[in-house]
Amino acid sequence: MANQSEHKEPDESRRKFLKNSGYAVGGLVVGGVVGSLFRKTSNPAAPVTPVTPAPEAVNYNQALMYFNQEQFLITEAATERIFPGDDNGPGAKDLGVAYFIDHQLASEWGSNGREYMQGPFFAGEKTQGYQGRLKRKEVFDIALREMQNYSMQKYQKGFTSLAPEEQDAVLKAFETDEAKLTTISASGFFKTLFGSTMEGVYADPLYGGNNKMNGWKMKNFPGNQMSYTDIIEQDKFAKIAPVSLREHLPH
Repeated sequence: MANQSEHKEPDESRRKFLKNSGYAVGGLVVGGVVGSLFRKTSNPAAPVTPVTPAPEAVNYNQALMYFNQEQFLITEAATERIFPGDDNGPGAKDLGVAYFIDHQLASEWGSNGREYMQGPFFAGEKTQGYQGRLKRKEVFDIALREMQNYSMQKYQKGFTSLAPEEQDAVLKAFETDEAKLTTISASGFFKTLFGSTMEGVYADPLYGGNNKMNGWKMKNFPGNQMSYTDIIEQDKFAKIAPVSLREHLPH
């Protein structure tokens, strides 16, 4: 029968082995699960320091390329009234639509770079769209200034300071040509603003709008999928998380 003095507790032997093993590999084990077996636990009830969540990444795409700050704020307020946020999801402001329009005006689209813009200029039919000599960025410059003037004339306040229903009335005056402009068509500008708002809500986030693909998420639109072969044989509708062009880059 073995002498009691020679008997070793299994737990004590195991701890000594694990501790020595940790030394043998340079202490790397200490930081893992094994290390927790022989880490000091003299104060098990010590409070855990809360981990501060990482700040949300800054979207550096949200910067002005064409508008001045007043023009941007008027555009942001106007597009928010065209596509307001509600219980279904964010509005134009949170989706970054004004940034989308700003970036488009700084591009060839704003300069009508791919369109024939030489005279003579004649009044076109409504089905022909815009037929004037002014570039889109010039139309926006004039229209935003006129929106501000109309707001000041009717309400003695700038457009961004108006109540939502007053902003709606100004936009309606442009839509119906109640606002009389001499250099551009008020209704023509409203149509361009409305179309650009919808594009900013639903275009790929690459272009500055549709922030975090939330425009697509509200519509359950799958975005830029490479393939549907994994779900095409399914018998029921499959909700797919949207994918942007950025996500096709190699990682």
